[in-house]
Amino acid sequence: MSEASLHTLQKILQRARQEISKVIIGQQEVIDKTLIAVFTTGHALIEGVPGVGKTVLVRTIGQVLGCETNRIQFTPDLMPTDITGTNIYNLHKQRFDLVKGPIFTTFLLADEINRAPAKTQSALLQAMQEHQVSIDRDTHPLSPHFTVFATQNPVEYEGTYPLPEAQKDRFLLKIAMKEPDREDELQLAARTLGKDSPERVLDSGAIQPVLAEKQLALCKQLLGEIVVKEELIAYVVDLIRASRQHESVMVGAGPRATQGLLLACRAAAALDGRDFVVPDDVKELAVPVMEHRLVLRPEFEIEGLTAGEVVADILQQVEVPK
Repeated sequence: MSEASLHTLQKILQRARQEISKVIIGQQEVIDKTLIAVFTTGHALIEGVPGVGKTVLVRTIGQVLGCETNRIQFTPDLMPTDITGTNIYNLHKQRFDLVKGPIFTTFLLADEINRAPAKTQSALLQAMQEHQVSIDRDTHPLSPHFTVFATQNPVEYEGTYPLPEAQKDRFLLKIAMKEPDREDELQLAARTLGKDSPERVLDSGAIQPVLAEKQLALCKQLLGEIVVKEELIAYVVDLIRASRQHESVMVGAGPRATQGLLLACRAAAALDGRDFVVPDDVKELAVPVMEHRLVLRPEFEIEGLTAGEVVADILQQVEVPK
């Protein structure tokens, strides 16, 4: 990767971080992982209790990257056509016209996605994988940068539906968004009482876009120039394969996890100002890429073992390339 290309990419990413931080206080790790999802054309499952800023984060990223953002509040009575849209007969023109649903956007915020049944969630599967939507036998293209940011509450499961394994596998990352630390929460409290509360800053137009949607393609092209050595590719493959052989795992991560982890590591290297991937990039992203894809054996779940702990154990077992 040329020095000029690296400088251009790093400058865009740094400006994006700065603009997002005008609204989101702290949460730098969450911001970085969300940017990784965008620049690798992946999807992100953001998990956190109510009030930590999940919705505000996605709206802010849409403004910063100059992309259209739509929001869907998932509920038990939401229907697939409420997401995709439908053809409605136009009496005046004597024809059927397509009324597009909120899925026709660049960034889609699927709020509390696990509150809708599998039939409704399935309306997202084709769009997440193929960037197109089929409505009444006609296929309609979506933005090449179409990204789903789905949120869910990790502590409240009453009235929710577990996400199908096929859908979870389509999320590049699972991002845990936790409560801010004391200093960040103090800053949030002080700003809330003034004129620069996060919501006011977001709605005031003070956020400056760092690029337009059509420039995202250039950034993604530059990411393709970041070097991943053969031994690191083998390391990623060995990690994913080890998840299928671990004694506590019933269903391990599939090849899509291998692809996702490699692409995510490239974006992480760019965020760190490097044009090459290092083993620490893999270690840092292994848990968010793999944990939501693992299905543990019931006897281990009963003992309280988590998928994140299994991935951490696998990282200890697989030899790191030198």
